Amino acid sequence: MTLRVVVWGPGNVGRSAVRGVARNPALDLVGVIAHNPDKAGVDPGTLAGIEPLGLRVTLDTDVLHTLLPDALVYAVNSDFRPQESIAECCAALEAGINVVAVGLYGLMHPPSADPKLRKRFDEACRRGGSSFFASGIDPGFAMDLLPVVLSGVCQEIREIRIREIFNYAHYDQPQAVKTLVGMGMAMEQTPPMLHPAALEGVWGGVLRELGEALDAPVESIQTQVEKHALEETVTNAMGTFAKGSLGAFRFEVQAIVRGEIRFVVEHITRICDTTAPQWPKPDRQGCHQILISGHPEIVLTFEAEDSQGNHAGGGNAAAAGRIVNAIPRVCAAAPGLLTSRDLPLIPGVGLIPG
Repeated sequence: MTLRVVVWGPGNVGRSAVRGVARNPALDLVGVIAHNPDKAGVDPGTLAGIEPLGLRVTLDTDVLHTLLPDALVYAVNSDFRPQESIAECCAALEAGINVVAVGLYGLMHPPSADPKLRKRFDEACRRGGSSFFASGIDPGFAMDLLPVVLSGVCQEIREIRIREIFNYAHYDQPQAVKTLVGMGMAMEQTPPMLHPAALEGVWGGVLRELGEALDAPVESIQTQVEKHALEETVTNAMGTFAKGSLGAFRFEVQAIVRGEIRFVVEHITRICDTTAPQWPKPDRQGCHQILISGHPEIVLTFEAEDSQGNHAGGGNAAAAGRIVNAIPRVCAAAPGLLTSRDLPLIPGVGLIPG
């Protein structure tokens, strides 16, 4: 029996989610909800770049409770409307709809979440008999899945480093790039993304999840940030960024285990390829890496690109694939907030044609 699915938010990740649901034989796409009036009435297959699906995108959020699907793929960007996103997800959970989501990072490791937020979601799951699972890439499977798998071939581990290197000129979210990531801001300003509380809030919990998986509990989290000014004015698809403004940064979120730094999330982020030449660069537009210092020394480089060769699009597809393919496992799980360790391995069953 196929599971009935609604996708909410056909944006960068949501379009890939539509494609993923349509291609998964275990799932049946029954509705797509948008906030952007320009998408109303459009066939979601058209938005996703695939064949028409015989549906129409709606702006009516009440349709979710009319359809009462087995699962909701919540792909709305919660960075700009966190309280609304929390309310929408909890309403779905209370109605008995299982929810898989990108964003809402604090819930990727429920013990690290704000107690009031965790209680609200716990109660919504209890009332609806439903489950909630949030994931993505980083934070997401690059932190709570791939390092755990690789650790199983090691004889000694001194440090696990999860690294993202990316040029945000290829990321189709100009508002986020400028106001959250902070590209083009004055150097004396601190972008919201780089505040210590934000760094720990987004990445600290998943580092704790990694520590629990390896029976190496994290004692504390600390952060480091370096910023780099643009050497010249840059204009690209994201806008114009003035010489001397923020053009790149490098941060680390470090997890302390038994008094030593053992797990690290490192991001090297640029707005153009030529700035900050002193920092590592990817071979192409961007990559994620898992680097294990120990025996043996391991470097795993993960790149994703879409059919147009865009790495941002490929990353969105991988993030969507993680939560979409998890739907059968999430629906079968006991009610509550789920982490990667609560679910069995999620393979791409049924995705190979023929």
